[in-house]
Amino acid sequence: MNHHPDNERIKHKYFTFLKECKQQDESSIDSAAAAISRFGSYTKYRDFKAFNFNQAIAFKNHLAKQTNQRTGKPLSRSTLNSTLRHLKTFFQWLSREPGYKSRIPYSDTDYFNLSEKDVRIATARRETPVPTVGQIKHVIENMPNNSAIERRNRSLIAFILLTGARDSAIASMKLKHVDISGHSVFQDAREVNTKFSKTFTTFFFPVGDDIQQIVADWVRYLREELLWGDDDPLFPKTKVVNGDDKMFQACGLKREHWSTTSPIRTIFHNAFESADLPYFNPHSFRKTLVTLGQKMCRSPEDFKAWSQNLGHEQVLTTLHSYGEVQQSRQGEIIQQLSTPRVESVTQSTAKLIQAVKEHLNAQQGGNYELVYSKI
Repeated sequence: MNHHPDNERIKHKYFTFLKECKQQDESSIDSAAAAISRFGSYTKYRDFKAFNFNQAIAFKNHLAKQTNQRTGKPLSRSTLNSTLRHLKTFFQWLSREPGYKSRIPYSDTDYFNLSEKDVRIATARRETPVPTVGQIKHVIENMPNNSAIERRNRSLIAFILLTGARDSAIASMKLKHVDISGHSVFQDAREVNTKFSKTFTTFFFPVGDDIQQIVADWVRYLREELLWGDDDPLFPKTKVVNGDDKMFQACGLKREHWSTTSPIRTIFHNAFESADLPYFNPHSFRKTLVTLGQKMCRSPEDFKAWSQNLGHEQVLTTLHSYGEVQQSRQGEIIQQLSTPRVESVTQSTAKLIQAVKEHLNAQQGGNYELVYSKI
């Protein structure tokens, strides 16, 4: 037996609830489904109505002994925490459903909790490598730029640095969404697969005229040489044909969007490997841009605009998710704080001094320097 009819029906209802009421996307629902399936397999697909806290404790112990199929190492705390959290949420919802609420005590779902120590380990923020703008430009400079496929790959990496767009959005983006003269990209959720289906405009980040020129040349190539129109993909998939040797081979560009983001990650992997640099995924470029913004922005308003440019409605989202200070930079800041600061004359103070000089000059008939030296 590999399923229980009643369980399958209530699971279908729960997944509909997550999608329609909780507005969760497919990836989140898939994660919940995987956790519930794992629990069902452990209990040999017993009816959910028979759930009790002993099952939760036994499953929690069982899960802690499992290993990752790819690495062979024990499951990470974050995997344990995620799986158990999905199960707790599911059975809490189930305990309120007709036919189940008289059988499943709500308090029994708390037995899916990990210890506070394990939760802290699972949810701890850890530093992740972030490429510098210099490293990314080095990769782009080392990429070939002869064939249409090579030009696309090079322009793709330049475009992500220029806009910080997510790979899912880029895979669905059309030529009409890019305004080269306006230095912007309109991420229209009706056609572009943006996170949380948000619609917003991204203006090109100040990462260099050379990067912007690569993107402009690519758009011009698609429109003027290939004669593509507004609704054609900005970064089309590779055209594959059956060659003379009866083997599949790449042959130019196909007038279609990528169906997944896997090709984009493959392009990134090959590009960084060819440049003798460690692999950085497309999403890491967003952290690169946040780090750049922390250095370039001179006021809260500047950083708010920078945050909106990444598609964040709240500045705290940018700071919390992307704005951590890198460990190397953290050390530099602490060391700088240990040395006395030499106070410099601020711009406002300089203006004040200049105003005093001009006032004294008017009063002393041009001999203000003598008066000023006595102050």
